[in-house]
Amino acid sequence: MNLPPTEPHVIDKRATRASFSRAASDYDRAAVLQREVGDRMAERLDYIRIEPLRLLDAGSGTGHGTLALAARYPKAQRFALDIAPAMLRTALAKEPGRWRSALGGRARTLPVCGDLERLPLASGSIDMVWSNLALQWVNDLPAALGEFSRVTRPGGLVMFSTFGPDTLKELRTAFAEVDGYSHVSRFTDMHDIGDMLLEAGFVTPVVDMERITLTYPSLPELMRDLKAIGAHNATAGRRQGMMGRRAFDRVVAAYERFRSDGRLPATYEVVYGHAWRGEPRRTADGRSIVRFERARPGSSGG
Repeated sequence: MNLPPTEPHVIDKRATRASFSRAASDYDRAAVLQREVGDRMAERLDYIRIEPLRLLDAGSGTGHGTLALAARYPKAQRFALDIAPAMLRTALAKEPGRWRSALGGRARTLPVCGDLERLPLASGSIDMVWSNLALQWVNDLPAALGEFSRVTRPGGLVMFSTFGPDTLKELRTAFAEVDGYSHVSRFTDMHDIGDMLLEAGFVTPVVDMERITLTYPSLPELMRDLKAIGAHNATAGRRQGMMGRRAFDRVVAAYERFRSDGRLPATYEVVYGHAWRGEPRRTADGRSIVRFERARPGSSGG
Protein backbone atom coordinates (compact mmCIF):
# COMPACT_ATOMS: atom_id res chain seq x y z
CA MET A 1 0.00 0.00 0.00
CA ASN A 2 1.33 3.46 -0.92
CA LEU A 3 1.12 5.79 2.08
CA PRO A 4 1.06 9.58 1.63
CA PRO A 5 4.32 11.33 2.58
CA THR A 6 4.48 12.92 6.02
CA GLU A 7 5.60 16.21 4.43
CA PRO A 8 3.61 16.41 1.17
CA HIS A 9 4.66 19.99 0.37
CA VAL A 10 8.42 19.43 0.60
CA ILE A 11 9.95 20.33 -2.78
CA ASP A 12 12.13 17.79 -4.56
CA LYS A 13 15.15 19.89 -5.52
CA ARG A 14 16.39 17.42 -8.12
CA ALA A 15 13.02 17.42 -9.84
CA THR A 16 12.95 21.23 -9.70
CA ARG A 17 16.43 21.53 -11.23
CA ALA A 18 15.54 19.09 -14.02
CA SER A 19 12.22 20.82 -14.71
CA PHE A 20 13.76 24.29 -15.04
CA SER A 21 16.61 22.94 -17.14
CA ARG A 22 14.13 21.41 -19.59
CA ALA A 23 12.16 24.67 -19.70
CA ALA A 24 15.14 26.97 -20.31
CA SER A 25 14.76 27.20 -24.10
CA ASP A 26 11.03 28.09 -23.96
CA TYR A 27 11.01 30.00 -20.69
CA ASP A 28 11.10 33.54 -22.08
CA ARG A 29 8.11 32.94 -24.33
CA ALA A 30 5.87 31.94 -21.43
CA ALA A 31 7.32 33.95 -18.52
CA VAL A 32 5.00 36.95 -18.96
CA LEU A 33 4.17 37.20 -15.26
CA GLN A 34 7.79 36.80 -14.17
CA ARG A 35 8.92 39.66 -16.43
CA GLU A 36 6.06 41.89 -15.34
CA VAL A 37 6.75 41.35 -11.64
CA GLY A 38 10.47 41.91 -12.21
CA ASP A 39 9.74 45.19 -13.99
CA ARG A 40 7.49 46.32 -11.14
CA MET A 41 10.24 45.47 -8.66
CA ALA A 42 12.72 47.49 -10.70
CA GLU A 43 10.43 50.54 -10.59
CA ARG A 44 10.70 50.46 -6.79
CA LEU A 45 14.44 50.93 -7.06
CA ASP A 46 13.75 54.44 -8.38
CA TYR A 47 12.94 55.43 -4.78
CA ILE A 48 15.85 53.65 -3.08
CA ARG A 49 19.29 55.21 -2.89
CA ILE A 50 21.95 52.56 -3.31
CA GLU A 51 25.00 52.16 -5.53
CA PRO A 52 26.08 48.55 -5.04
CA LEU A 53 29.60 47.43 -5.83
CA ARG A 54 28.52 43.79 -5.81
CA LEU A 55 25.02 42.47 -6.30
CA LEU A 56 23.42 39.05 -6.43
CA ASP A 57 20.51 38.03 -8.65
CA ALA A 58 19.28 35.06 -6.60
CA GLY A 59 17.23 32.80 -8.87
CA SER A 60 18.28 34.58 -12.04
CA GLY A 61 16.60 32.27 -14.56
CA THR A 62 17.35 33.28 -18.13
CA GLY A 63 18.80 36.63 -17.09
CA HIS A 64 16.00 39.17 -17.57
CA GLY A 65 16.54 40.68 -14.13
CA THR A 66 20.31 40.44 -14.36
CA LEU A 67 20.35 42.51 -17.55
CA ALA A 68 18.01 45.09 -16.02
CA LEU A 69 20.32 45.40 -13.02
CA ALA A 70 23.30 45.69 -15.35
CA ALA A 71 21.68 48.66 -17.07
CA ARG A 72 20.82 50.32 -13.76
CA TYR A 73 24.14 49.63 -12.03
CA PRO A 74 26.73 49.33 -14.83
CA LYS A 75 29.71 49.63 -12.47
CA ALA A 76 28.63 46.81 -10.18
CA GLN A 77 30.00 43.31 -10.31
CA ARG A 78 27.04 40.96 -10.60
CA PHE A 79 26.51 37.34 -9.57
CA ALA A 80 23.69 35.51 -11.38
CA LEU A 81 22.73 32.44 -9.37
CA ASP A 82 20.31 29.72 -10.41
CA ILE A 83 19.74 26.09 -9.49
CA ALA A 84 19.39 25.02 -13.16
CA PRO A 85 22.58 25.04 -15.29
CA ALA A 86 20.57 25.29 -18.53
CA MET A 87 18.97 28.52 -17.33
CA LEU A 88 22.42 30.05 -16.82
CA ARG A 89 23.60 28.86 -20.24
CA THR A 90 20.54 30.43 -21.87
CA ALA A 91 21.22 33.71 -20.10
CA LEU A 92 24.88 33.60 -21.07
CA ALA A 93 24.00 33.19 -24.74
CA LYS A 94 21.86 36.32 -24.83
CA GLU A 95 24.50 38.98 -24.44
CA PRO A 96 27.84 37.42 -23.65
CA GLY A 97 29.50 40.85 -23.71
CA ARG A 98 27.56 41.77 -20.58
CA TRP A 99 28.83 38.70 -18.77
CA ARG A 100 32.56 39.14 -19.39
CA SER A 101 34.41 42.19 -20.55
CA ALA A 102 36.45 41.91 -23.72
CA LEU A 103 40.07 40.73 -23.92
CA GLY A 104 39.95 38.80 -20.69
CA GLY A 105 39.14 41.83 -18.56
CA ARG A 106 37.41 41.73 -15.21
CA ALA A 107 34.17 39.78 -15.22
CA ARG A 108 31.13 41.99 -14.63
CA THR A 109 28.57 39.19 -14.28
CA LEU A 110 29.51 35.75 -13.02
CA PRO A 111 27.11 32.82 -13.46
CA VAL A 112 26.83 30.67 -10.32
CA CYS A 113 24.93 27.38 -10.09
CA GLY A 114 23.65 26.99 -6.55
CA ASP A 115 20.81 26.64 -4.05
CA LEU A 116 19.18 29.64 -2.36
CA GLU A 117 19.27 27.76 0.93
CA ARG A 118 23.07 27.33 0.74
CA LEU A 119 24.58 30.25 -1.13
CA PRO A 120 28.16 29.59 -2.32
CA LEU A 121 29.25 33.14 -1.51
CA ALA A 122 31.35 34.67 1.26
CA SER A 123 29.70 36.30 4.25
CA GLY A 124 29.26 40.05 3.94
CA SER A 125 30.41 40.05 0.31
CA ILE A 126 27.24 41.46 -1.33
CA ASP A 127 25.83 44.99 -1.25
CA MET A 128 22.44 44.10 -2.73
CA VAL A 129 20.47 40.87 -3.09
CA TRP A 130 17.73 40.80 -5.74
CA SER A 131 15.40 37.82 -6.08
CA ASN A 132 12.40 37.77 -8.41
CA LEU A 133 9.87 34.95 -7.94
CA ALA A 134 12.37 32.35 -6.77
CA LEU A 135 11.88 32.04 -3.00
CA GLN A 136 8.70 29.99 -3.45
CA TRP A 137 10.95 27.12 -4.59
CA VAL A 138 12.78 26.74 -1.27
CA ASN A 139 11.84 24.31 1.48
CA ASP A 140 13.13 26.42 4.37
CA LEU A 141 12.28 30.07 3.79
CA PRO A 142 13.82 31.29 7.09
CA ALA A 143 17.05 29.51 6.11
CA ALA A 144 17.05 31.15 2.66
CA LEU A 145 16.47 34.60 4.16
CA GLY A 146 19.18 33.79 6.66
CA GLU A 147 21.54 33.11 3.76
CA PHE A 148 20.55 36.40 2.15
CA SER A 149 21.41 38.07 5.46
CA ARG A 150 24.71 36.22 5.80
CA VAL A 151 26.07 37.26 2.40
CA THR A 152 24.83 40.87 2.65
CA ARG A 153 27.07 43.45 4.28
CA PRO A 154 25.63 45.61 7.08
CA GLY A 155 23.71 48.45 5.44
CA GLY A 156 23.12 46.39 2.29
CA LEU A 157 19.74 45.86 0.66
CA VAL A 158 17.64 42.79 -0.05
CA MET A 159 14.73 43.11 -2.47
CA PHE A 160 12.53 40.20 -3.52
CA SER A 161 9.20 38.98 -4.78
CA THR A 162 7.54 35.64 -4.12
CA PHE A 163 4.08 34.07 -4.13
CA GLY A 164 1.53 34.21 -1.32
CA PRO A 165 -1.10 31.64 -0.24
CA ASP A 166 -3.83 32.61 -2.75
CA THR A 167 -1.59 31.80 -5.72
CA LEU A 168 -3.30 29.38 -8.14
CA LYS A 169 -6.17 29.00 -5.69
CA GLU A 170 -8.52 28.00 -8.51
CA LEU A 171 -6.21 25.19 -9.60
CA ARG A 172 -5.74 23.98 -6.03
CA THR A 173 -9.50 23.92 -5.47
CA ALA A 174 -10.22 22.05 -8.70
CA PHE A 175 -7.66 19.32 -7.99
CA ALA A 176 -8.80 18.99 -4.38
CA GLU A 177 -12.23 17.91 -5.62
CA VAL A 178 -10.66 14.95 -7.44
CA ASP A 179 -7.93 13.51 -5.20
CA GLY A 180 -5.87 14.13 -2.08
CA TYR A 181 -2.47 14.54 -3.71
CA SER A 182 -0.44 17.72 -3.55
CA HIS A 183 -0.81 19.54 -6.89
CA VAL A 184 0.16 23.12 -5.98
CA SER A 185 3.03 24.25 -3.76
CA ARG A 186 2.34 25.79 -0.37
CA PHE A 187 3.12 29.51 -0.14
CA THR A 188 3.93 31.73 2.86
CA ASP A 189 1.81 34.63 4.15
CA MET A 190 3.42 38.05 3.79
CA HIS A 191 3.08 38.84 7.51
CA ASP A 192 5.11 35.74 8.35
CA ILE A 193 7.73 36.79 5.79
CA GLY A 194 8.07 40.15 7.54
CA ASP A 195 8.73 38.37 10.85
CA MET A 196 11.28 36.11 9.16
CA LEU A 197 13.18 39.11 7.80
CA LEU A 198 13.51 40.57 11.29
CA GLU A 199 14.62 37.24 12.70
CA ALA A 200 17.23 36.95 9.93
CA GLY A 201 18.83 40.23 10.97
CA PHE A 202 17.22 42.68 8.56
CA VAL A 203 15.80 46.01 9.72
CA THR A 204 12.95 48.27 8.58
CA PRO A 205 11.34 45.59 6.37
CA VAL A 206 8.62 46.66 3.96
CA VAL A 207 6.33 43.89 2.74
CA ASP A 208 3.21 44.31 0.62
CA MET A 209 1.07 42.31 -1.74
CA GLU A 210 -0.98 42.57 -4.92
CA ARG A 211 -3.07 40.07 -6.84
CA ILE A 212 -2.49 39.58 -10.54
CA THR A 213 -4.92 37.49 -12.56
CA LEU A 214 -4.02 35.88 -15.86
CA THR A 215 -6.81 34.42 -17.99
CA TYR A 216 -6.88 31.45 -20.34
CA PRO A 217 -9.33 29.95 -22.82
CA SER A 218 -8.95 26.51 -21.23
CA LEU A 219 -7.23 24.63 -18.41
CA PRO A 220 -4.83 22.80 -20.77
CA GLU A 221 -3.58 26.22 -21.96
CA LEU A 222 -2.79 27.18 -18.35
CA MET A 223 -1.06 23.86 -17.75
CA ARG A 224 1.05 24.31 -20.87
CA ASP A 225 2.20 27.75 -19.68
CA LEU A 226 3.15 26.34 -16.28
CA LYS A 227 5.10 23.57 -17.99
CA ALA A 228 6.85 26.06 -20.31
CA ILE A 229 8.29 28.02 -17.36
CA GLY A 230 9.32 24.86 -15.51
CA ALA A 231 6.67 25.25 -12.82
CA HIS A 232 5.93 21.55 -12.57
CA ASN A 233 4.55 20.08 -9.37
CA ALA A 234 7.75 19.00 -7.60
CA THR A 235 6.28 18.42 -4.13
CA ALA A 236 6.78 15.13 -2.30
CA GLY A 237 3.02 14.62 -2.14
CA ARG A 238 2.55 14.75 -5.92
CA ARG A 239 0.93 11.89 -7.80
CA GLN A 240 3.51 9.37 -8.97
CA GLY A 241 2.56 8.78 -12.59
CA MET A 242 0.13 10.39 -14.96
CA MET A 243 -3.39 11.34 -13.94
CA GLY A 244 -5.98 9.35 -15.87
CA ARG A 245 -8.11 11.01 -18.53
CA ARG A 246 -11.33 10.55 -16.58
CA ALA A 247 -9.83 12.16 -13.45
CA PHE A 248 -8.41 15.06 -15.44
CA ASP A 249 -11.81 15.64 -17.07
CA ARG A 250 -13.24 16.02 -13.57
CA VAL A 251 -10.55 18.62 -12.78
CA VAL A 252 -11.46 20.49 -15.97
CA ALA A 253 -15.14 20.43 -15.01
CA ALA A 254 -14.34 21.70 -11.50
CA TYR A 255 -12.22 24.54 -12.90
CA GLU A 256 -14.97 25.54 -15.32
CA ARG A 257 -16.96 26.89 -12.39
CA PHE A 258 -14.49 29.78 -12.21
CA ARG A 259 -15.04 30.82 -15.83
CA SER A 260 -15.98 34.49 -16.22
CA ASP A 261 -16.54 36.48 -19.41
CA GLY A 262 -15.52 33.46 -21.41
CA ARG A 263 -12.09 33.06 -19.76
CA LEU A 264 -10.64 30.97 -16.95
CA PRO A 265 -8.77 32.96 -14.26
CA ALA A 266 -5.44 32.01 -12.70
CA THR A 267 -4.83 34.13 -9.61
CA TYR A 268 -1.34 34.99 -8.39
CA GLU A 269 -0.81 36.62 -5.00
CA VAL A 270 2.48 38.43 -5.47
CA VAL A 271 4.36 39.41 -2.32
CA TYR A 272 7.01 42.14 -2.57
CA GLY A 273 9.57 42.86 0.12
CA HIS A 274 12.71 44.81 0.81
CA ALA A 275 14.80 45.41 3.91
CA TRP A 276 18.22 46.60 4.99
CA ARG A 277 20.86 44.41 6.58
CA GLY A 278 21.32 45.38 10.21
CA GLU A 279 24.50 45.22 12.24
CA PRO A 280 25.37 41.65 13.26
CA ARG A 281 24.03 40.59 16.65
CA ARG A 282 26.29 37.56 17.13
CA THR A 283 29.83 36.56 16.28
CA ALA A 284 30.57 33.70 13.88
CA ASP A 285 30.87 31.29 16.86
CA GLY A 286 27.49 32.34 18.28
CA ARG A 287 28.51 34.81 20.98
CA SER A 288 26.33 37.90 21.46
CA ILE A 289 27.74 41.25 20.36
CA VAL A 290 27.29 44.11 22.84
CA ARG A 291 28.08 47.62 21.59
CA PHE A 292 29.11 50.49 23.84
CA GLU A 293 28.94 54.13 22.75
CA ARG A 294 30.96 56.98 24.25
CA ALA A 295 28.76 59.51 26.04
CA ARG A 296 28.37 62.80 24.20
CA PRO A 297 29.76 65.96 25.84
CA GLY A 298 27.15 67.55 28.07
CA SER A 299 25.10 64.35 28.49
CA SER A 300 24.46 62.97 31.94
CA GLY A 301 24.36 59.37 33.01
CA GLY A 302 21.56 57.71 34.89
